[in-house]
Amino acid sequence: MHPKKRIWLWLLILGGASVPASYLHGMITYSESISGLWGGVPATLHPLYTVSMVLAAVGFFLFTGFILFHVDPERQRAGVFRGFGVFILLYALILIPSALWMPLTLSYMERPSDLLWWTIRGVLFLVGLGSVGLFPALAAFRPEKHRIAFALALSGLSFFCWQTAVLDAVVWPCFFPKP
Repeated sequence: MHPKKRIWLWLLILGGASVPASYLHGMITYSESISGLWGGVPATLHPLYTVSMVLAAVGFFLFTGFILFHVDPERQRAGVFRGFGVFILLYALILIPSALWMPLTLSYMERPSDLLWWTIRGVLFLVGLGSVGLFPALAAFRPEKHRIAFALALSGLSFFCWQTAVLDAVVWPCFFPKP
C-alpha cells in the first residue's frame, strides 16, 4: 500500500473511531443532558436533522470507500493540489474537530463561556471546511471506470457537506444559546 494511503487509513481508523467514541462517552456520562445538545433548534427541524445525519453517515462511507478502493495515490490530482496528501489534510480537518465537538459542547453546557462557544463554532467550521474541500478534491478525479461508484461517492459527499457545512456549522449555532 502506498505510504500516504497508509497514513490516511490510520487517520481514518483512529479518527473515525474517536468520533463515535466521543459521542458514546458523552451519551453515557451526560445521559441527562443529551437533549440539551439540540440547543434551541426547533422541534420541527429535528426530523430534518435526523434524516440528514443518517444520509451524511451513509454518504461518508460512500465517498470514503471510493477513495479507499478507487483512488490511486500515485496518479491522483486533487483539484489544484497534486497528490494524495490533500485527502490526509481534509480528513484531519473533518475527524479531529468532529471528535472534539461533543466533549466541548457538553463542557459548555456545564460551564458556558464565550471562549467555549466560539471554540465550538470553530470546530464546526473546520469540519464544514474539510467536507467542502473534499468536493473539488474528489470531483477532480476523472474515473475511466467505476463511474457509478464515483457518482455515488459525489452524491454521498453532497449529503455530508449539507450536514456538516450547512446544518452543523451554520444552522445549529444560530439556535444554540450564547452566554
